[in-house]
Amino acid sequence: MKTSTDRILTTHVGSLPRSKAVTDLVFSKEQGKTVDEAQFDATIKAAVSSVVARQIESGVDIVSDGEMSKISYATYIKDRITGFAGDSPRNAPKDLEEFPGFLQRAAKGGGTPTYSRPCCVSAIEVKSTLPLEKDIEHFKAAATQHQPHDTFMNAASPGVIALFLPNKHYASQDAYLEALAEAMRPEYEAIVAAGFVLQLDSPDIGLGRHMMFKHETEENYVKLANQHIEMLNHALRNIPADRVRMHVCFGNYEGPHHHDAPMSLVLPIALKAKPQALLFETSNPRHAHEWVVFRDADIPDDKILIPGVLDSTTNFIEHPELVAQRIERFANIVGKERVIAGSDCGFSTFAGFGAVDEDIVYAKLKAMADGAEIASGRLWA
Repeated sequence: MKTSTDRILTTHVGSLPRSKAVTDLVFSKEQGKTVDEAQFDATIKAAVSSVVARQIESGVDIVSDGEMSKISYATYIKDRITGFAGDSPRNAPKDLEEFPGFLQRAAKGGGTPTYSRPCCVSAIEVKSTLPLEKDIEHFKAAATQHQPHDTFMNAASPGVIALFLPNKHYASQDAYLEALAEAMRPEYEAIVAAGFVLQLDSPDIGLGRHMMFKHETEENYVKLANQHIEMLNHALRNIPADRVRMHVCFGNYEGPHHHDAPMSLVLPIALKAKPQALLFETSNPRHAHEWVVFRDADIPDDKILIPGVLDSTTNFIEHPELVAQRIERFANIVGKERVIAGSDCGFSTFAGFGAVDEDIVYAKLKAMADGAEIASGRLWA
């Protein structure tokens, strides 16, 4: 994982807006329609090249493939590992349950994407490595062409798969998580072997509190979330920590979020994870104050912090000075060499859906780069 000793680097959480051509093809596959594989492959390859170029143009140092081929950051795995079928009931977050009018309005306004969330109904094993091989091939080609400072590729953590694709086969949740960890391990290792930094998306640690763990006591939530981290670490046993980063969030949606677990509860759990770098929310109105949790915590000396200096649910373009201030807060906590600027979450968590206009996404990324430049000038003055 590349860091810097003379300026603040910039990155983001991973997903970026897909074009209509990409979205149409991804949803055609999701709906079981016949798709010309050559056309799909060519469309995704072109989209990855374009999205990498646009990130670099916006000043992003550590770029992703934008998750172009994936319908979502978790359910994509049903095409890569066996054991999943059908659909599952939607489990609304606890905060939205208390505001059913808002929940209904969001659904009617197109804020709720329609795609299957299958259940685990049989044994989990690797089904096909071809989708991953294609993702790696397209991203390598784009990186070779555009030469970013560094690259990362997203993959779902065992815990977030368990969050969205419930278990109806294994005798226990522990057995389910272990099966997921073993089935996802080859994907994790292949991404690192290809030369990319692996990003594990693990919103189950934060979002899980007001979804899959919403009926649990705080004590049980901590116990269960720690089990998720143990299984994640097990899946990463063959990968050096400095080749992995982990994203933790509380749900990438505009909503009350008044039942989010406090960062004071989440951070000690997240710090037990093997990945060297931690990406987290710190810009949205519910969590912006929690930088003090990091100030008061015992952050291991080898950890890199990637705070979200951009809100991923609003079309406000953050002022570069505000971005600089947010960066400097964390630089003053762990040192400027251990901070990378990021976003609160992805900008297109689900293909075809995103609260932020595509052009504004890149304007926000440019504001982040400008803010990082301001912060760098002051931190290395």
